[in-house]
Amino acid sequence: MNLNINMHISWLGGTTVKIVAKPFDEEVVIVIDPYKPAEGTAPRSLSPQVALFTRGSGDSITLSGEPFILDTPGECDIKGVLITSVAGAEGQTMIRLDAEGVSLAHLGLVNKSLNQKQREVLSDVDVLFVPVGGVNTYDAEDAVKAVNELEARVIIPIAHQSDNDPKAAPVAQFCKAMGVPAKDGAETKVIIKKKDLPTEDTSVIVLAKE
Repeated sequence: MNLNINMHISWLGGTTVKIVAKPFDEEVVIVIDPYKPAEGTAPRSLSPQVALFTRGSGDSITLSGEPFILDTPGECDIKGVLITSVAGAEGQTMIRLDAEGVSLAHLGLVNKSLNQKQREVLSDVDVLFVPVGGVNTYDAEDAVKAVNELEARVIIPIAHQSDNDPKAAPVAQFCKAMGVPAKDGAETKVIIKKKDLPTEDTSVIVLAKE
C-alpha cells in the first residue's frame, strides 16, 4: 500500500460529492448522488467513471460518457474501487467505498437510526459523509450520534445550508454539537492521504460548495 497516494474530495451541494482516486495507474472519478437540485446551482454535467446513488438514479444531472451506475444494494469492484451498498430506509441506500487503502462511507439523506447491518458495513471507515442540515435528514444532534456509532477518523458534513438547501441548518450547528470550531474560509476540496489520517481524535473537515 502506497501511503502517499492522494484522494481528492469535493462537495457539490446537498448530498453530492465527487471523489477522485487513483487505485492503479488510471485516475477514477466517482460521484455520489449527482441529483439536480430543486434550487440553486449545480454542474450542468459531469464525466465520472462511476456514479452512485442513494435515492435512485432518477433526477440525475447529465452524466457524460458511459459511467458504471449503482443505485441498489450490492457489492462490486470497479477499476480497483470496492463498492458496498447497503439498504437504508424507504428504498434508499448507504454506500461504502474502499480504494487506495482508504475507506469512505456516505449515509445519503438518512433520517432514521442506523441498524445493525448498516453499522457492520459502515463502521470504522476513514472518512464519513454525514448529513447534518435537518431537512428530511439528521439534525446536528442525530448526526453526532451516528458519528459516535460509526467511529470514523474524518467527518465531512453534507446536506447543510447552501444555495441548494437554504432552509437547512448551517454547518456551524453541527460543528458546535461536535465540540469543534467552525472555521471560516473553508476550502472547496480536501486531499486525503492515508499517512495523514488522524490516529486518535476524530477530525471534522468542512468543505465549501464547489
